[in-house]
Amino acid sequence: MAESKALSTGAEQLITEHLDIWTTAIEQKSSSGRGSSKKLSLYGIKKLRELILELAVRGKLVPQDPNDEPASVLLERIAAEKAQLIKDKKIKKPKALPEISDEEKSFDIPSGWERERIGTFGIVGTGSTPSRSNPAYWEPAEINWVSSGETSGFFVGSTKEKVSQLAIRETNVSVYPIGTLIVAMYGQGKTRGQITELSEPAGTNQACAAIRLVDTSPPHKNFIKLFFRKAYLELRKHAAGGAQPNLNVGKISNTVIPIPPLEEQSRIVVKVDELMGLCDALEAQTENSITAHQTLVEVLLEALLKAPEQTVTPEQTAEKFQQNWQRLSEHFDTLFTTTASIDMLKQTILQLAVMGKLVPQNPNDEPAAKLLERIAAEKAQLIKDKLYQKSSKLKPKDDSITYPKGWVCVQTGEVCPSIVPNRDRPKSFTGNIPWVTLPAFPNMSLYLDCSKVELNLSESEVKQYSARLIPEGSVLMSCVGRFGLTAINLEAVTSNQQVHAFIVLKGLLPEYLSLVIKVESKALESVATSTTIAYLNKTNCESIQFGLPPSAEQHRIVAKVVELMTLCDQLKARLTDAQTTKLHLTDAIVEQAL
Repeated sequence: MAESKALSTGAEQLITEHLDIWTTAIEQKSSSGRGSSKKLSLYGIKKLRELILELAVRGKLVPQDPNDEPASVLLERIAAEKAQLIKDKKIKKPKALPEISDEEKSFDIPSGWERERIGTFGIVGTGSTPSRSNPAYWEPAEINWVSSGETSGFFVGSTKEKVSQLAIRETNVSVYPIGTLIVAMYGQGKTRGQITELSEPAGTNQACAAIRLVDTSPPHKNFIKLFFRKAYLELRKHAAGGAQPNLNVGKISNTVIPIPPLEEQSRIVVKVDELMGLCDALEAQTENSITAHQTLVEVLLEALLKAPEQTVTPEQTAEKFQQNWQRLSEHFDTLFTTTASIDMLKQTILQLAVMGKLVPQNPNDEPAAKLLERIAAEKAQLIKDKLYQKSSKLKPKDDSITYPKGWVCVQTGEVCPSIVPNRDRPKSFTGNIPWVTLPAFPNMSLYLDCSKVELNLSESEVKQYSARLIPEGSVLMSCVGRFGLTAINLEAVTSNQQVHAFIVLKGLLPEYLSLVIKVESKALESVATSTTIAYLNKTNCESIQFGLPPSAEQHRIVAKVVELMTLCDQLKARLTDAQTTKLHLTDAIVEQAL
């Protein structure tokens, strides 16, 4: 008794004493689809829930009481009742279940507990789907009919679909009584292995197994439900079926379950409900904290981007910005504590860069208007020499956007010749001139790593397949699917039609143009033409509007962006290391408890 009390008390202390670990161990997962994003998973609380269930079924969550009736007596009573039901022909005699092997005894159980197979406690059956081609099986809708998708709750009553009395008489659909446990054998996502209880009589489809217990007392029934909550992932793991692994009636019937005394079952269920309520509260508190933190970061970053009032002088605007920036930079380590907040900071840095707010202007810099004259002259000569095509007819500029003094409003087509690659894929790749596609674009760096480009053309293949050679120092931009992706090539390359290439002329830094394109990703997405996949035509690519700073200021902007991005990456690396440590700590705590 003393030992079991120590076990359960120690287990509960393990839960409550490590709340900081449970609530701060957060995992970031990718979500698939267009413009794939990240979502947070409260890994610590998830592991805590799993630990609570694991401790429960191992007899380590509540103390044992030697005065409890042993589980063996409960099993004898169930066996006698089941034999009587068979004798009275109320149920069919089931097939004999195999002996429990040593391999199935994966952990020790307390004194007074027993191990048995689920099939020992009743009959495991299933259902079917009446023919959809016979309307009389579905109308009138009279009898509840459970599908695997309706097994996620603790109880299921009125169902989405119902079948008629005729369907019950003429098909294999059986009507199960209130209190029957329904297990999803297969279905989409995480459905398989979920368990619910009928609060109204119902039939099931063939994707569900029905467990009709001999002992329908709430403690016994609720403990079996609790066991399935713990075991369903393991059941799915052992189920057959490849990409869509399924359970079956035999596997469920043969599942070995530890059985405590009936009185202890009741105490376990109560304690699990109590601790799961704690988990719910911790989860809500953590999610609210994350939301509040994210809102705070958004407000502070928005203050940096906010347009100045018309009555404010440029000097006052610069001073206000420096105050906001100083306030933010003093608290980097406490504000930017999630990957999402660091990503927001990165995007804000890029926006500030192209707004002219990231570095001070120098009145001694040559105005960008003179730089534009030189670039325009060089571009015109290149077109006259037929090295590049004329730009498309550009879309109208947005005159409501203002830029700092000394800057000039331009569009990419004004300052850069373009190369639109051939749509046809070459038939052979035998040379060393990289043929660049979007998967080769860098995730972190601004520069293309041609060692990661898998296909290369020879000079003769470039001519044979009319591939366009893109000179080094150009800015390659995604024009299909995802927008805002850029890469600066450090050697001559060719590409496919998913890439639009800007030839960067003297005085415009390719790194600065890359920053512009990254900032404009959402704007590009809004103007993209979409059929089966969104794409940007040549006009849209060449109509990207931005502020052109003096050449010297471009260098200062790029240098500051690189500096701050490095800081962000360091913050993210420290965050990743800390989160990895916390994830390992949760796993270690679980192992210690078990």
